[in-house]
Amino acid sequence: MLIEFSVANFLSFKKRTTLSLLAASIKDHRETNIFSTGKYNLLKGAVVYGANASGKSNFIKAMSTMRRLVLKSFEKSSTGELGITPFLLNTETENAPSLFEVVFLIDDVRYRYGFEVDNAAVYSEWLYEAAVRSEKVLFLRQEDGIEVREKNFSEGKDLEEKTRDNALFLAVADQFNGKKSKKIMQWFHNFLTISGLSHENYKGITFGMLEHEKTRPILLDFYKQLDLGFEDIKMDKQAFDPKELPDDIPESLMKQLVTDLEGAFRIDIKILHKKYNASNSPAGKVEFDLRSQESSGTNKLFNISGSVFDVLNNGGVLIIDELDASLHPLLTLAVTRLFNSADFNRKNAQLIFATHDTNLLYYGKYRRDQVYFFEKNQYGASEMYSLVEYKEEGKTVRKDRSFEKDYIEGRYGAIPFIGNLSNMVKEWQER
Repeated sequence: MLIEFSVANFLSFKKRTTLSLLAASIKDHRETNIFSTGKYNLLKGAVVYGANASGKSNFIKAMSTMRRLVLKSFEKSSTGELGITPFLLNTETENAPSLFEVVFLIDDVRYRYGFEVDNAAVYSEWLYEAAVRSEKVLFLRQEDGIEVREKNFSEGKDLEEKTRDNALFLAVADQFNGKKSKKIMQWFHNFLTISGLSHENYKGITFGMLEHEKTRPILLDFYKQLDLGFEDIKMDKQAFDPKELPDDIPESLMKQLVTDLEGAFRIDIKILHKKYNASNSPAGKVEFDLRSQESSGTNKLFNISGSVFDVLNNGGVLIIDELDASLHPLLTLAVTRLFNSADFNRKNAQLIFATHDTNLLYYGKYRRDQVYFFEKNQYGASEMYSLVEYKEEGKTVRKDRSFEKDYIEGRYGAIPFIGNLSNMVKEWQER
């Protein structure tokens, strides 16, 4: 369970910026939108707004980058680059490392883990644990070495010299079967980020759930509830056949593809629709190919639904950029409401997503501490603030305000400044 995530000096973020899922002391939607675990009251998610190029996607990239480094840094060679871009619009930060830190719960134990990295090396790394009250150090890494507290983190003993400059110490401890490291790595595995624009990569999870007899009915029922217009889904799974590759592929590429795809499967998805006769009576069913004959919205919903229900079933954190792209507002609303449902979200999964769909500010029934806004300052750096933090004339925003109307009118900022378009058109016509 996520408590907070922070990033600094990465892409458009110069200063440390933190998104917190700790519930504020307000009474909005307490029965549905928050849950308690141990001494913490946590939110079931957050919704992110802002103009184009305000930093929404960069913040989600920061989350996915931290996850990638934790899960993949051990696999790199000693010369492998880490794929880090700092804030480049300031001389103070352009050559400095980027910071990532996350605070989370595993079995009601609070962990704080983070690191500072540039494109070539890890400069610092830290892991703290708080089982009761105060934090205790598990390990601290600085440029001059790694300090392991053997009493608190015995699994890290004697691994300091086995850690490359461009690898995370946590990942090394996990490779040597460290008990705490393994639990933390599993937490990051369930810290999943999805692009709402490039969603093709996630359909494999949906395939897997549709193949499983326990999860298939859940997905099919969800599709029917959304009134997507089809009766059933048919899957055809066939082993990869090299004969299906085009004949004009260069021989070297052909050999590489045959090697890479050995043991792979091709899965065709057919959507079954009702067919009617001249008197509009049922006359059987017809198969549509999902990719070529269904809408982009149906394809997107299909591709991401596996990840959504996987997180709901197993717990974890799901982060989606551009959730509303290609989706009707009511479909977006349906996905988000799953996480506030006692029936669907029994594991207290959390959803963080970026959107331009302002309808959710009214129909989504989000608490003020769940709504975040992004905008850039005059120096090109992204800044973030929540609706519960926003103040007008020293007063906080009341819960009975029309959040959607106020946001569209620019009351909370984080919207594009659009000049006089009629003047622009007039000037263009006069040329």
